[in-house]
Amino acid sequence: MTNPVLDAIYRRRSVREFTPEPVSLAQLQEIVRAGTWAPSGLNNQPWRFVLISDPQIRERLAEQTSYRKVVLAAPALIAVFLDQEAIYDQVKDHQAAGACIQNMLLGAEALGLGAVWLGQILKNKEQVRQILALDERMDLMAVIALGHPIPRQRRSQRKTLDEFILKII
Repeated sequence: MTNPVLDAIYRRRSVREFTPEPVSLAQLQEIVRAGTWAPSGLNNQPWRFVLISDPQIRERLAEQTSYRKVVLAAPALIAVFLDQEAIYDQVKDHQAAGACIQNMLLGAEALGLGAVWLGQILKNKEQVRQILALDERMDLMAVIALGHPIPRQRRSQRKTLDEFILKII
């Protein structure tokens, strides 16, 4: 079965090495637009974004994660937040944030960019929020590192479906 959406899902890989070529504002906005089309309960769309290309801010953010080299190598970052005032259900809104982030990763793939979802930085979410000068109501969900991927073969394996499907009723 071939389908452009399924092809993008199966082709996408986490990319941690980038060329120095910048990512355009238009590309970043298109990636955010893809994220905002994720489903959210009551269509509350609780996500908010900070688009980061400033080298000094990237340097400060790199200090907040063990993935420092990835943050410094990426020409652009998108920090994804949930607005606590827009949340109506913690579980549903956190699931919506995950769907938003996945849409953004697929958007980057569709634009020929590489991206990786950085979650380890969450251990310093308060420091990230302060570096970005954001209100306390913004809760960091992830930082996505983006750029033009250094060409190389990226492989991934998945377990068989039988290992995931509990029952067919």
